[in-house]
Amino acid sequence: MGLSFPPSTPIPFSLCRTPGCPMQAVARRFEERVPLTVRVDLCSLDVRHRTQEGLTENISVHGARVVSTSPWRQNERLNLWSLPGDFRARARVVYCEPLGQNSFAIGLQLLASSGGWN
Repeated sequence: MGLSFPPSTPIPFSLCRTPGCPMQAVARRFEERVPLTVRVDLCSLDVRHRTQEGLTENISVHGARVVSTSPWRQNERLNLWSLPGDFRARARVVYCEPLGQNSFAIGLQLLASSGGWN
């Protein structure tokens, strides 16, 4: 039995389990991202790492893209705090891409959150 989706329905990433699967190219987000620049603190759950500051580029209900000066490992768990607001979240690093010298874009999946961004 095959799965079919109406043309406007995003294809879930979980349906593509093989590397290089052509469906990845057409997969889209389920949630709309909102451009928002907020200063945040990123704190690894590993107490040996120092807290880092970053800036959000965009946010959604379950995710955020943050620019930081240091790389983060994929699947690393961290705590995120917005500095001008009372937003708090436990997050998982989905990706970390270099943007330039000492600049990295970090995709975060928000696992649990409270408060507001501003």
